[in-house]
Amino acid sequence: MKGERGIWHRRFWEHLIRDDQDYEHHVNYIHYNPVKHGYVKLAADWQYSSIHRYIKLGILNEQWGCVGMNFPQFADYDDD
Repeated sequence: MKGERGIWHRRFWEHLIRDDQDYEHHVNYIHYNPVKHGYVKLAADWQYSSIHRYIKLGILNEQWGCVGMNFPQFADYDDD
């Protein structure tokens, strides 16, 4: 809305991470966002991402999160 101020967007909601799988899901969602919004073609191309730590640790590879990858589970968190 016009004149709104603050750090959270209007559709912000609180979420308690339930387990390791839920944590992984949310981290992957964050890593994929720059691709989803067209800023990069590959998640690893986003220089500000924590994905670089996951790649260095061998958890993800550099090709993870490329354009065309299908993440239907992220539809629940549509932030367009």
